[in-house]
Amino acid sequence: MIGKLKGLIDSYGDDWVIVDVGGVGYQVHCSPRTLQALPAPGEAASLSIETYVREDAIRLYGFSGDLEREWFRLLQTVQGVGARVALAVLGTIKPAELATAIALQDKTQLVRAPGVGKKVAERIVAELRDKAPAYASADPAVVHLQADLAEKRAPQPIADAVSALINLGYAQVQASAAVAAAARSEGEDATTEVLIRQGLKELAR
Repeated sequence: MIGKLKGLIDSYGDDWVIVDVGGVGYQVHCSPRTLQALPAPGEAASLSIETYVREDAIRLYGFSGDLEREWFRLLQTVQGVGARVALAVLGTIKPAELATAIALQDKTQLVRAPGVGKKVAERIVAELRDKAPAYASADPAVVHLQADLAEKRAPQPIADAVSALINLGYAQVQASAAVAAAARSEGEDATTEVLIRQGLKELAR
């Protein structure tokens, strides 16, 4: 199995690149983001590789680094997500942003990717929620609050405060982050009104 290729860029296609390694040209399929980051033909490049072996073909997928390749694998553990959709997601959202979106259950980020509808986005969030925080840059308190809200475990004043901020036009992720910050500063026993007021101050910063 091929895990990495280092060689010279030979040529580009719509969704692939030919990497010349010692005179052998390997066709590697990449996301638009990865292709754009590669150098001009004739220059040296290195790609992390995921090798797919089928009865009728061997297909190579290339990534800028091991983290992006790991996300490619993770995404395909979700029902309804194949290699094409996983590559489309990674071509639209950077790995760190993807991890944060999943950790915060921000499905609107995921549906930006071609081939990802609402149902697929919901499955990605639900099935990878426990794995994403390890890769995310999000505040752990916000991640925890998002999970509690999704499972209807959040204390009522906090849930009501988040709901109120959403009704004022803020996105759920923004509202959750603001209320999480408010709860930290005002204490666990803060009332809904206090959390809303402090949350608005956080959002105004």
